[in-house]
Amino acid sequence: MKKLILEARINEYAMRDHNRNVPWTSDEIAETAARVREEGASILHFHARTVDGQPLNTFEAYDEIIRKVRAKSDILILPTLGFISNDADARRRIDNVVRLAADPATKPDIAPIDTGSANLESYDRGSGEVSFVDRVYANTTDSLIHYARELKRAGVKPKMVSWSVGFTRRALMLMDIGLIDEPGYMLFHMTDGKTITGHPGTIQGLDAHLTFLPADRRIEWTANVLGGNLLALADTIARRGGHLAMGIGDYPYPELDYPSNEVLIRETVRVIRAAGREPATPEEVRRMLHLSS
Repeated sequence: MKKLILEARINEYAMRDHNRNVPWTSDEIAETAARVREEGASILHFHARTVDGQPLNTFEAYDEIIRKVRAKSDILILPTLGFISNDADARRRIDNVVRLAADPATKPDIAPIDTGSANLESYDRGSGEVSFVDRVYANTTDSLIHYARELKRAGVKPKMVSWSVGFTRRALMLMDIGLIDEPGYMLFHMTDGKTITGHPGTIQGLDAHLTFLPADRRIEWTANVLGGNLLALADTIARRGGHLAMGIGDYPYPELDYPSNEVLIRETVRVIRAAGREPATPEEVRRMLHLSS
C-alpha cells in the first residue's frame, strides 16, 4: 500500500486548560516539530502564539518559527493563514505566506485554503447553550481565487480544506479553472464537541465527504477532527487509502491521558502500521504531492 502522509497539527488555538503539552513559543514549536518528525510525521501545521497562548499573526513570528524548525528538522512546513484571528481583511490573509515564500529559508511547502465560509457558533448539547452566535469565518470566492493565484505564483502547494460537500465542490472548481494543480491535497475537516459546522467525526461523516470526491481527479485526501478523537478513525482512514492530520491542537486526547504531540503521533503510527501502511518521509511527500523545492 502507498505511504501515509502524517500531518502534525500541534497547537491550533488550543489552550492548556485541558492539555498542558500544547506548544506556544517558537522554541516549543521547534522542539515539538523535531520530536513529531522523529515519530513519523512528515508535515508540521502550526499557529504562531504569544507566550500566554494568544494568536500572533505577524510575519516576524512565522519567520522566526520556520527558521528554528528547519534548524532542527527536515519536516515540511504548513503554517496557518490565521483562521478567524486574522480576518480584518480576508484577501490579506495570504500576505505572510507570500512574504515568507520570497526567501528559500522560510518558504512554506504547503498553505491552507478553506474553500468556503462557515458559521462558527459554539453549541453545548448538555446545557443547550448557544454562544458566538454572530461569529462567521468568511472566505468569499473572490478571496479564494486570490489565495490560489498567489500560492501558485509563490510556488507553494495549497491544501484545500473542506468542511462540507459544498467546500469540496468549490475546491474542485479551483482545480477546474487551473488555479490548483493535480495532484491535489485535500483535508476533510470534520468537527465534534461544541463545533457543529463540519461533518461529524464518524465513519458516516467521512463517507459523506468521500462520496463527492471524483474518481477522475488525482487528489490525496487527508482528515482531521476538530474537537474529537481522530485516532478512533485512523484504522478506517488508513485502510481506505487516506492520510491523517493529527494533533493535540484539535483535541486533548483524554483517552491517552492528555499526551504530548509526539506520543500521539507514535500511537498513530502504531495504528497505521497495523493497517498495513507506513508513514511517508518528507521527501516521499514531496514526490507524492509534486511540491516545489
